[in-house]
Amino acid sequence: MTARLILPLALAALANGQTVRVREAGGDIADLPLERYVTQVVAGESSVFQSAEALKAMAVTARTWAIRMRGRHAAEGYDFCATTHCQRLETSPPAPRIERAAADTASELLWFEGKPAFTPYTRDCGGRSEDAAVVWPDMAAPYLKVHDDPYCARAGASPWRWSGDPRQIAEALLGSSLRSPRAVEQIAIAARTASGRAQTLLLEGGGESARISAGSFRFAIGRELGWNSVRSDLYEVHASGGRVEFQGRGSGHGVGLCQLGADRMGAEGRSYREILAFYFPGTQVGAAAKDIPWQRLASENIALETTNPPQDGPVLALAVRVLRAVTGRTHWPPPHDLEIYSYPDLDRFRNATGEPGWVAAHTTGTRIHLQPAALLRSRGILEATLRHEFLHVLVESQARADLPLWFREGLVEYLAGPPAGSAPARIPSDADLRQTSDAARARQAYQDAARMVAGLVRRYGETAVLDWVKRGVPAEVTNTSASHAPTKSK
Repeated sequence: MTARLILPLALAALANGQTVRVREAGGDIADLPLERYVTQVVAGESSVFQSAEALKAMAVTARTWAIRMRGRHAAEGYDFCATTHCQRLETSPPAPRIERAAADTASELLWFEGKPAFTPYTRDCGGRSEDAAVVWPDMAAPYLKVHDDPYCARAGASPWRWSGDPRQIAEALLGSSLRSPRAVEQIAIAARTASGRAQTLLLEGGGESARISAGSFRFAIGRELGWNSVRSDLYEVHASGGRVEFQGRGSGHGVGLCQLGADRMGAEGRSYREILAFYFPGTQVGAAAKDIPWQRLASENIALETTNPPQDGPVLALAVRVLRAVTGRTHWPPPHDLEIYSYPDLDRFRNATGEPGWVAAHTTGTRIHLQPAALLRSRGILEATLRHEFLHVLVESQARADLPLWFREGLVEYLAGPPAGSAPARIPSDADLRQTSDAARARQAYQDAARMVAGLVRRYGETAVLDWVKRGVPAEVTNTSASHAPTKSK
């Protein structure tokens, strides 16, 4: 679970960090926390993987793609669809190994020159990758060039055959508004890419001829005659017995990470970082952009990554005191792998986390990303920010999986500082807590959650309420709270 700290009017955490808006298979549009989205993508795109390291590589790849391509369907009111046009989602509960792969790489992205890389992937490159510029001219990148893939070859890059009826081929092309003879008698490969894939096709028949791109041909045939027909552009083609015969290998566009090869790399003992380095050479994996010259300061339980140790050294001492205070109040032990990244400037904080300017901190697992500590100190909120993020880490380290979101967030808000005022409280919706587009709406939701928890503490005592983190909120408490929540007037 991830958390944010909202600036400047209230210290409120946005649960689940970044969210993406997805149009699900049934047509509903849902706001999903980024890490939940990544888990569902890994389940939908690579559940057949045998290697745990390959699953981790897929999680980083899918997460980076989502950050880089967010808003792909913005004109239609959402970020991504749930099909392979974007990334396929599996909405049923994922297998534990898939959840672990996403959790073990939480917040990690692939970076190139300080920015999230473009990270496409393909099912089977057929033993040789394709240049991204061939498929997406605007996405040319030095880490997405043609190269041989011995891992895919050793995994048994899949040869395939398909025989098509000439008239059906012509109908499929014309149905996609592509030029085609009315009866396709011959198809010749007029040009190939550097990887050996078909690039331009020459179609002839009935005295007519037409040139079309091989990619457009494959998509048109796939839509009309099935995606298992022409599986890739890596093929030979000839006419035989009144039909058009294709013999090829591979599946998909061939750019970026080859899933077949990645799984083989993992089976051969390669780590997910090595897998990513092979398929995206020149990129770097990490939760923060690797062009930042981090220097590490450490105490018993906390490591501070900074670019200015003399300036940020006191931050580590302050963090140790704050952590001691919050563990003393909750009586929960601190994790031993806490990391704090104090960014040198706002631009790099935003670039690394994807957060807007009104978010002071972003926490995933036991890793805390801060706006520049000097800036937070100048605003008088550095200590409060650290307290808030440490409380999130502690609550999540103890929380049951089914603990309500409003209770998690409200408890952190309450422990960070009891809410001011006595306005009637209500249980805020998950949508209000998770959305990231409206800071005022978020503040109101977190204030409501904090007031709900404050009311429970007054009624049951703080010790009992803290115990609910592990045991779960009693049903009668939830029902009673809900019954006292104000309803909308008609």
